[in-house]
Amino acid sequence: MYDTILRTKEIFANANAVIITAGAGMGVDSGLPDFRGDLGFWKAYPPLKDKNLSFTEMANPQWFFSSPELAWAFYGHRLKLYNKTGPHAGFVLLRELCAQKNENYFICTSNVDGHFSKAGFSKDKIYEVHGSIHHAQCIHNDDGMILPMRESSVEVDEAKFIATKMPVCPECGCVSRPNIMMFYDHEFNPKRTWSQRKRYEAWLSENENSKIAIIEIGAGLAVPTIRKHGEALVERSKKATLIRINPKDSDLNPQLGISLKLGGLEALNQIL
Repeated sequence: MYDTILRTKEIFANANAVIITAGAGMGVDSGLPDFRGDLGFWKAYPPLKDKNLSFTEMANPQWFFSSPELAWAFYGHRLKLYNKTGPHAGFVLLRELCAQKNENYFICTSNVDGHFSKAGFSKDKIYEVHGSIHHAQCIHNDDGMILPMRESSVEVDEAKFIATKMPVCPECGCVSRPNIMMFYDHEFNPKRTWSQRKRYEAWLSENENSKIAIIEIGAGLAVPTIRKHGEALVERSKKATLIRINPKDSDLNPQLGISLKLGGLEALNQIL
């Protein structure tokens, strides 16, 4: 492990650009729940265990049509949790690394919690692949307005696990939904994420000849969007190196980079 840490430090030292790719494991050190498997999900949401609803089943836009009170109980609770939870110290270490590289960085994350923005990273350098819980959209119109989401727009009866107040779409008056890409989602409004993606692709083009260190933190196998993206970046650019940080799913082809079987904060403390 010691030699691997030294190699990782050397990669950072030689890089002149940084891409931070992060999955759900990034938030565990901040105290956010781990939804790995049904048991982890039900530990965070006991009322949904009684209903025998998994995360995959709950993160489905159809609930906003059939039972919006339940849908907003779930997402309203998450919104409140993400707002009251602060980014862990690893975010500070990453900010310092990006400053050392003259702010030549970009973030690509599947997380919807908004913690990178909260930690002080530029909003113009964040690509939230699955959207953000801090924005809302119409449940019917996937090309309408995307509005900032206020915590006060949702009120949840925690005991009954139902929303007693829900945000409303200003265009049609219906119940709104988070601007998050869910499972089996045909109503997701992609305009905001498309804008982020265009900025990201422009940055990648500007840095096609740069030595890029890709830091992947807590990206699991259940929804492997982030893992596959980092691997594809290395295959596309021979000057990029992937550093995979994951306490369980750390497997990586050595030709693509280095893997560290550690939690996110623990690894960042050792290598930064």
